[in-house]
Amino acid sequence: MPTTRSTAREYEPKVYVVDDDESVRESLRWLLESVCHKVEVFANGREFLAGADPGMPGCVLLDLRMPYMGGFELQQTMRTSGFNLPIIFLTAHGDIPMTVRAMKDGAYDFIEKPFNDQDLLDKVTGAIKVGLNEYHKARANDETTDLLNQLSTREREVFDLLVEGLASKVIAIRLNISYKTVEVHRAHIREKLGATSLAELIRLGMRGSTQY
Repeated sequence: MPTTRSTAREYEPKVYVVDDDESVRESLRWLLESVCHKVEVFANGREFLAGADPGMPGCVLLDLRMPYMGGFELQQTMRTSGFNLPIIFLTAHGDIPMTVRAMKDGAYDFIEKPFNDQDLLDKVTGAIKVGLNEYHKARANDETTDLLNQLSTREREVFDLLVEGLASKVIAIRLNISYKTVEVHRAHIREKLGATSLAELIRLGMRGSTQY
């Protein structure tokens, strides 16, 4: 099961269709491609997990009832497998409890079949916007992690205290090192992180702290 993000280049958003009814898959493919969306279709959740890229921005059109792995089960598996794609559930047998469950678990929307084509396309457009935002946040977090991993253990200690707002003299006392050594570490930190100001260091630190 793929769990790593693609980072080689920016990707065009993709709409994944997961439905065990071939006629539904193909009609959705035709509709989505008619407005220039990139589309991939899968007959069930297992096929999706094996063939989809968790690093690809976009969204998922997901049937609720399927063999091998139902929509709710796939939704839960996606949450633990690196997939941050917004989900639009499609079902011919929806009810209020199902809708509430789907939305509480993070679904973008819940649509009953048969649906209005334009309504579906509008919801896909909105879901893709959300998916792109998640993609860019993930990319920014990955880049921040890569930058912070360049720091030595001591540099990371100095960096964390700088982000807390401590002055170099206080950091020196806290770490039991000289003031001059702290200043050397500060210079190395700014060089490695490409930061030209303390404000930039703090922004990196705040972004990095959300990943630990």
